[in-house]
Amino acid sequence: MTDEFQTAFWTAKRAMAMAAEAAYNRHGVRAGQQFILQCLWETDGLAPGEIARRLELATPTVTRATTRMEAAGLLRREPHPTDARLVRLRLTERGRELEDVIADEMLRLSERALRTLDAAEREQLVRFLGEIRRNVS
Repeated sequence: MTDEFQTAFWTAKRAMAMAAEAAYNRHGVRAGQQFILQCLWETDGLAPGEIARRLELATPTVTRATTRMEAAGLLRREPHPTDARLVRLRLTERGRELEDVIADEMLRLSERALRTLDAAEREQLVRFLGEIRRNVS
């Protein structure tokens, strides 16, 4: 069962990653960056460390991603008003304009991935994935 689980999990994760990359790339966003954008759509002007905490990522991971996002014109860095060591991440107009587009892509991707599962199975799957994350954390 261990081999079956590992294979099933890895192949599903890989298929989702490839589908996400294709969906978001059409809009100049790399897979994973949609979660950083979501944080900024909710609260513009966060520091990379604040985003890292919200997403349970390492700050250097967020810093690398936001450097690419800045180069793509999705956000800009501004000096922190009281701490010169920190920066604030602000959405550009382009980054703000993508909110509905990316939300639609996320919804379509989720619906595509879950289309053969009923509501109860979807809830159960999400619960199981949360348990897996907690078990290995």
